[in-house]
Amino acid sequence: MNAIRNNVLAGLTTSFALVPECIAFALVAQLNPLMGLYGAVFICVITALFGGRPGMISGAAGSMAVVIVALVAQHGVQYLLATVVLGGVLMALFGLLRMGSLIRMVPHPVMLGFVNGLAIVIAGAQLEHFKRDGHWLQGAPLLMMAGLVALTMAVVWLLPRFTRAVPPALAAIAGVGLLTALLGLPTRTLGDMANIAGGLPGFHLPAVPLTLETLRIILPYAVLMSMVGLLETLLTFNLTDDITGTQGQANRECVALGAANVASGLFGGMGGCAMIGQTMINLGSGGRTRLSGVVAGGMILLFILFLSPWIERIPLAALVGVMFVVAQQTFAWGSLRVLGKVPRHDALVIVAVTAITVATDLAVAVVCGVVIAALSFAWQHAREIHAELDDSEPGVRTYRPRGTLFFASTTHFQELFALAADPARVVVDCRHLRLADHSAIAALEALRERYAKAGKRLELTHLSARCSALLQRAGSSALA
Repeated sequence: MNAIRNNVLAGLTTSFALVPECIAFALVAQLNPLMGLYGAVFICVITALFGGRPGMISGAAGSMAVVIVALVAQHGVQYLLATVVLGGVLMALFGLLRMGSLIRMVPHPVMLGFVNGLAIVIAGAQLEHFKRDGHWLQGAPLLMMAGLVALTMAVVWLLPRFTRAVPPALAAIAGVGLLTALLGLPTRTLGDMANIAGGLPGFHLPAVPLTLETLRIILPYAVLMSMVGLLETLLTFNLTDDITGTQGQANRECVALGAANVASGLFGGMGGCAMIGQTMINLGSGGRTRLSGVVAGGMILLFILFLSPWIERIPLAALVGVMFVVAQQTFAWGSLRVLGKVPRHDALVIVAVTAITVATDLAVAVVCGVVIAALSFAWQHAREIHAELDDSEPGVRTYRPRGTLFFASTTHFQELFALAADPARVVVDCRHLRLADHSAIAALEALRERYAKAGKRLELTHLSARCSALLQRAGSSALA
């Protein structure tokens, strides 16, 4: 019973944090705020029920909103809904092809940069609530806003020292909301962002012509939306695995996310993906099962249908305070301490991914981080190849190379051989040499040709079964 209670309260807390974020993201995309909320309902509930990572929260995400702004401005809402449906199909296909496991290839420094960058983005997004009509608050309104934010953060930080019966974020939101209502404090509320009252979402196919021209318009946006959504979801998936100490099913999560986006598009909602801030709130509030996600999505629907007059009274300052704490808890502070202790290339990756996430977007940052990490790994690995010489047999020199021969190490491999000083017969003992790619095959062929032109014979011995098969499949002359 305690587990059920904890997950219900966690879901309720998370729903309060989802509402302003989804409204804000819908406004960024120039959409009706209800589209963001409808998207949150479908995506949150479906991924919670059928996804591969219980405890993770998905909804109408800001990363998706940024992708579709231009589409909405040029072609309208119906083309957006068609894009969300097609993007969902691509996400599901990604999972069905069992490509979700590729996220395991993302290096840990990239993950650290990812969480640090998103923490800064989450905190920076809250600063917009300190503005009115594009101008910073001043005087009494600023003091009121800052005071209520500070009070909310203090409750979230201090309450767990006294009791864990109620999630601290929920207690802070309810307490600050009650305080402002009883004292009649002049502060902005959720209702100042948008009116969230509405009815049940209705099913309808996007009103777009079923032509190749329509596909030409929506396909690039659908591909980009699916890539960004999958990337943010799988990175949050990894983070949730680490926090909970359990292992989810990445491919199942991709399929569920795709199905959720298809449903959202068919019922008039935005596209979405995993939301790291709301996931952290859910986990921090005790949400560990599918129930917390279902409750979060279900509560948003209740807010729309019945509870909007009450929900619209929630002070924005309370929600801002909670999100500031989420940003503080999301940031990997330990990464700052290890910057001077880890290899320089890892430190570079952490800083680069953090900075690029803040300056551009998550997809670009992670791709850049993976590329930097891969190039660094290739450079380090390429330098490790070396060879031992054996001149014990008269008239024969034996080279025993050790390491991996691949595109980055071929030049250094060629430099290991002293062609001019070698006898007429040269043996390359390959028992400790691994061939990784076509560049390795080309390097061996080039080496053999060099010796042949000098009138000398090069022999390869002790090739592993895998390396022999690789050379035979390529029809390499190095085996001759």
